[in-house]
Amino acid sequence: MRTFRALARAQWLGFVRDKQNWFWILAFPLMFLVLFGFLFRDAGASKNSLAEVGSVAVIDQLPPDAKAQFERLFTVTRYADPAPALAKVRKGDLDAAVEQHGSAVVLHFSQADAVTAARVQGTLSAFIDGANMSIAGVKPTFELRPEAVEDQSLKPIQFIAPGLLGWAVAMGATFNAAMPFVTWRTSKLLRRIRLAPMRTEELISSRLLVSLVVAFVQMGVFLGVGVGLFGLKLTGSWFMAIPLIVCATLTFMAIGLIAGAISKTAEAASGIANVIILPMAFLSGSFIPLDQAPGWLQTISKFLPLGQLNKGMLDVMVRGQGPGAALVPMAVLLGFALVFGLIAARLFRWED
Repeated sequence: MRTFRALARAQWLGFVRDKQNWFWILAFPLMFLVLFGFLFRDAGASKNSLAEVGSVAVIDQLPPDAKAQFERLFTVTRYADPAPALAKVRKGDLDAAVEQHGSAVVLHFSQADAVTAARVQGTLSAFIDGANMSIAGVKPTFELRPEAVEDQSLKPIQFIAPGLLGWAVAMGATFNAAMPFVTWRTSKLLRRIRLAPMRTEELISSRLLVSLVVAFVQMGVFLGVGVGLFGLKLTGSWFMAIPLIVCATLTFMAIGLIAGAISKTAEAASGIANVIILPMAFLSGSFIPLDQAPGWLQTISKFLPLGQLNKGMLDVMVRGQGPGAALVPMAVLLGFALVFGLIAARLFRWED
């Protein structure tokens, strides 16, 4: 244990004293959290921009409650002449324009954005159907009451923070393994360590301890900034993020050891680690939620270690699920750690 403690202490001091480590592993991913947090802090239901040409009775004569709902969904700009309104719709400056001729309500839209056009048409059609039923004096047989399954207090930061934290942990563990070992090997330090009275297991486990401490520092800073600055609310069994991060650190440290083993320089190791982690972050939903992504992309994310980490943390930190929701991602991550660890052991070299 004395050798292990000495190795761990030396590696921790080496990490702490290198200011670049703190920037790339802590400050750099934290900048993304702050940026996305400020961008989406006041995000709510998106409004459609609508031009009202002349007098549109079906809109102007809405009951107070329907009128309030209409104003929550549409930002209305009034035009006396249809020409400038239609020109703005063509350019994409407005989502649609509406005008009324007798009993006919005409909706002008651009085919360039089929999704927005369909959303505006469906929403406006619902208001017109309601107006027709009100005039006819028909009481609706069925009533739709939409209710979100999540807590009403959920903010975008609660979906942003787990993914960015997962990316930060993955990047930290990978670089914490890849960079030091290739540097030690090229500088012959690894050869000297081999001649010292210590085992390979002590060297690797001491580096793992440093990586775990860094991961928990990342978690503490991310959650502190999220809670203190953006009102992040930890729900469900959020504490299960701790064992998830431990399993993820094992996996990505093994990936880093592979990158370090096949690289001849620190620059090459950094490039290989970036090629692995950055695309995986995009494919796993660290930056962009995958809820609206194509099915094939969502399937790919399930077979990526970072995808499993992000899913597990979202389930226990955001979706309010119990501790059992983290068990499958943890098992998959440990499986990845075993496979990648065996490959790293096979490729590990003490000297070039």
